[in-house]
Amino acid sequence: MRDITVSIVSHRQNALVNDLLEDVRRVCADRIALVLTQNAPDSVPLATGDLTCPVEVISNTSVKGFGANHNTAFRHCQTPYFCVLNPDIRLRTDPFAPLLASLEGDHAGVAGPLVRNPAGKVEDSARRFPTAGILVRKALGARPGPDYPPNQGAQDVDWIGGMCMLFRSDTYRLVGGFDEAYFLYYEDVDLCRRLRAAGKSVTYQPAAEVIHDARRASRRNPRLAMHHLTSALRFLLRR
Repeated sequence: MRDITVSIVSHRQNALVNDLLEDVRRVCADRIALVLTQNAPDSVPLATGDLTCPVEVISNTSVKGFGANHNTAFRHCQTPYFCVLNPDIRLRTDPFAPLLASLEGDHAGVAGPLVRNPAGKVEDSARRFPTAGILVRKALGARPGPDYPPNQGAQDVDWIGGMCMLFRSDTYRLVGGFDEAYFLYYEDVDLCRRLRAAGKSVTYQPAAEVIHDARRASRRNPRLAMHHLTSALRFLLRR
């Protein structure tokens, strides 16, 4: 039975997506349906030919933001769970069984896995909500330890990173999905805030693992850095 719809959005990242699709074929194709969104033209074709799972491809005629793309993909979701997955994620094993176990019960909202970089170091993918002070210290180079240690089992957290989020579909629908006013960055923080406000859980589940080969584009691209700053300010003002 296919119980998860996985949404992957490519912004000229089809080569990365194809690596991820090979992982999907190897570890979890029997349980998922895929919605692949090409947000911009790409000379590299999507390699879907060897997949045994259902695949829908959306090709945008104009560029959309992160949240708008995943909300559009969700309209194609006919499964009880909906997963947002970044193109730069790699799957060594199937992460979904422990994540699904974290989403039992009507109060469940979203669950995210332990995230490692390609060298094996644990990333800080589960965090407390940002404040102005936290953002200033981060901008000045402060690098504190993780807000939620990964060696304490499943934990209720403020928010989990948008590189891999598994939602109950009814809960995603309840809160209206991502806020499309955020074009890029902080959509995940905002959605987790709204889930918690609705009485739903946000769970960090280290028993599930993924690899994140992060691009960190906003550190090199002034336009993306401005998106990052604008989204941070929007979140702080709305909070």
